[in-house]
Amino acid sequence: MTDRYAVMGNPIGHSKSPLIHTRFAQQTGQQLSYEAILVELDDFPAAVARFRAAGGKGLNVTVPFKQEAWALAGRRSRRAERAGAVNTLRFETDGSLYGDNTDGVGLVRDLKENHAVALAGCRLLLLGAGGAVRGVLEPLLAERPAELVIANRTVAKAEELATAFADLGTVRASSFAALERQQFDVVINGTAASLQGEVPPLPAGVLAADAVCYDMMYGKEPTPFLRWAEAAGAASALDGLGMLVEQAAEAFYLWRGVRPATAPVIAALRQHM
Repeated sequence: MTDRYAVMGNPIGHSKSPLIHTRFAQQTGQQLSYEAILVELDDFPAAVARFRAAGGKGLNVTVPFKQEAWALAGRRSRRAERAGAVNTLRFETDGSLYGDNTDGVGLVRDLKENHAVALAGCRLLLLGAGGAVRGVLEPLLAERPAELVIANRTVAKAEELATAFADLGTVRASSFAALERQQFDVVINGTAASLQGEVPPLPAGVLAADAVCYDMMYGKEPTPFLRWAEAAGAASALDGLGMLVEQAAEAFYLWRGVRPATAPVIAALRQHM
């Protein structure tokens, strides 16, 4: 019998996860099916239970259910514990639920392995203080940047995150205006500004020589943030498509014990965008 997996979210129609996991399965010879399931906002725990009862083996979880998935998971990885959100659930044979968060490791892998970005010792600026940023802080700090600055319109939210992760490295919070006369080697956009066609209000001169700019969002055209980065003189302006595929590969490994090759899948997605 074919093992069943799925991604649950609302909305979900745009999800590339079924295509990615189908490619992974073909590539590794794993027998599985993978579908996208639209879940009503008040129905997530019941939807998980129904999927499991129907023979499901595991789930990916996207907006807006990652915090609910965290609460449902009886056991969680250390990175999921710190993230306060779960994007991957594995149904254990003893009936329990194991939760992981593969977003941060997906981001780090894309930066380091696909784009050869050195994170150790760098000055790292993270834009935003929502769930997307919280989800990647632990893996980014594990790379030992010289400092990590979280900039957000509401500084109190950035301060909250900086305090929560201070035990893992040098982290501080900032407003956008206070970034004046500071320079960073790597700037990662974790805000949803690109969805509104906007760019966080960064001061001129915030990019160091050879700076890398990375947007967790992606699209057929460069995002507004990546257009800003190119105009501001960034050495590289990278979108989040690779992060999407790398976090999926980590989930696939968690479920199947096999690590798929990501480069051909990233290339295929890029071609069909």
